[in-house]
Amino acid sequence: MVINNLTIDSGGQDMTLQVMAAIDGSGYSAGVCDFAVWASQTLEAPLRFVHVVDKQPRTPELDLSGSIGLGAREHLLERLVQLDEERARIAQEQGWLMLEAALERAREVGAGELAIDQRNGTLVDVLGELQHDMRLLVIGMRGETAHQASNHLGSNLERVVRALYRPILVVPTVFKRPEKVMMAFDGSKTMCRAVELLAASPLVRNLPVHVVMVGAESKENRSQLDWAIQLLREAGHDSCGAILGGDVETSLRAYKEEQGIGLLVMGAYGHSRIRHLLVGSTTTEMLRQASVPVLLLR
Repeated sequence: MVINNLTIDSGGQDMTLQVMAAIDGSGYSAGVCDFAVWASQTLEAPLRFVHVVDKQPRTPELDLSGSIGLGAREHLLERLVQLDEERARIAQEQGWLMLEAALERAREVGAGELAIDQRNGTLVDVLGELQHDMRLLVIGMRGETAHQASNHLGSNLERVVRALYRPILVVPTVFKRPEKVMMAFDGSKTMCRAVELLAASPLVRNLPVHVVMVGAESKENRSQLDWAIQLLREAGHDSCGAILGGDVETSLRAYKEEQGIGLLVMGAYGHSRIRHLLVGSTTTEMLRQASVPVLLLR
């Protein structure tokens, strides 16, 4: 059964402000499913699994100038079009099976309000259209077309982060419930707002939050760090902080490993050393090396 642009709501209720999980054929889909269920339950929000069928034709352009006879040329083009249509039909059926598998997996662990959604188009365009109903996007670090051992993140991930203004949880292949949170903080207005969002979010409720700056041990940095820690404590978090020297990426990774951090929080954009941690070499490397989920805030 082929179903295009269809959403099936198993709860029959209002599906706004949902956790959305991007499901594909990659090895990250199990992790995406499990982290999405965890986020949905923690946020007490509906969960929607989304699969996107890319409708762009795969058949390469061919030089048919040497074909003998117009009939032969038209027959070949017709055959190529048929092959593209068959590939699209198979992709839709495979996507539907993946969505049903994710739905069943979520039900087995007691997920609440669920929906599955298959769309045609590009991942970036579809998620852009859906973000008005999105509370959090859960997506794998790489997609099905990216090799597991690749030194680069999936190109779709970078495009999605550029296009969306909603929080994005980028996850590894294997689920592990986070027990400690680390926020990379630089004292900027953007990251101060991110601290406020994190303090108010049920996603990290009852979890210790470590606020980490990389830079000089200055009076200004210490004041900014103390403000962030105090705000988190007033919101009920067991919060602490540190100012680290050295290279941003190396220092953050070392602290994460030493403290057993299970969830890394970063700003999605910016210009300072830490705020440049996305769509820049440092964040790309942090995400590529990450064995824990990374929450990106705008």
